Amino acid sequence: MKKFMVITNSAKDEGLALTQRIRDYIEKRGGLCDIRERESKAGTVHKINMSEEPGVECVLVLGGDGTIVRAARDMTGTPIPMIGINLGTLGYLCEIEEENVFSAIDRIMSNDYAIEDRIKLTGSVIKNGETAEAHMALNDIVIYRAGNLQIVSLDVYINGGFLCNYQADGLIVSTPTGSTAYSMSAGGPIVDPKARMTLITPVNAQAMTARSIVIPAEDEIRVEVAARTRGKAHGDERVEIAFDGDNIAELTIGESIVIRKAPEVARFLKLSSLSFIERLQKKMDGFNDRRGS
Repeated sequence: MKKFMVITNSAKDEGLALTQRIRDYIEKRGGLCDIRERESKAGTVHKINMSEEPGVECVLVLGGDGTIVRAARDMTGTPIPMIGINLGTLGYLCEIEEENVFSAIDRIMSNDYAIEDRIKLTGSVIKNGETAEAHMALNDIVIYRAGNLQIVSLDVYINGGFLCNYQADGLIVSTPTGSTAYSMSAGGPIVDPKARMTLITPVNAQAMTARSIVIPAEDEIRVEVAARTRGKAHGDERVEIAFDGDNIAELTIGESIVIRKAPEVARFLKLSSLSFIERLQKKMDGFNDRRGS
């Protein structure tokens, strides 16, 4: 690989010091490197059509998991391999640590790597029978209460058939990649990111029997906002929808969102031979060490 794009986070890389060093390093070795900067906080979706970036062979993402998740979500068109450089804390998704970034670039430029594809989700809001533009997520699509501190009632349908009603603070629909994010915090299972499945996890569900559900990735999920009391609508019942942490849409009673596996994948470049379980254990041990210090 010779032509790179760096997606960087100025809040993590102050003054873009490391970003500039990476570009200089690549160019000194005969490569090419473009730089894209994005804000660290959740906000507006900035789509990058990789089909319009001729020749880019690899995307280096500097920051933490949030930066790489949003970069993978926002990259559309031709799937280009990407790899994260961890400037954050845990960095589940980041393959490279800051101290070994240049040796990692050497390996990439020597084509010493593997490639791993991961599924993404699309979500389309339906209001008054009309379907809005679909948005994408690498980690999760979260439907959660807005306004008053009251639970929301959410009817879930799988491939058109009614599954269940959740009375909860919200609902997380997650990919395997997102299983170590909000879904895990809400009690969902940890899933190998190479798996092809979708996780549905309620947030603070009222019923003790409400648990996460795992379904095939190809299944269609529709979540409809219902009245908390059957047959009685409350005008203040509304939910917001976040795609990888960015608030995109709002729903009220009778409105819904349809979630499917995206037609394109996120392509991750892998340098380590560690399995997912070994990598997870290493990250968790590092997190526990930092907490104890």
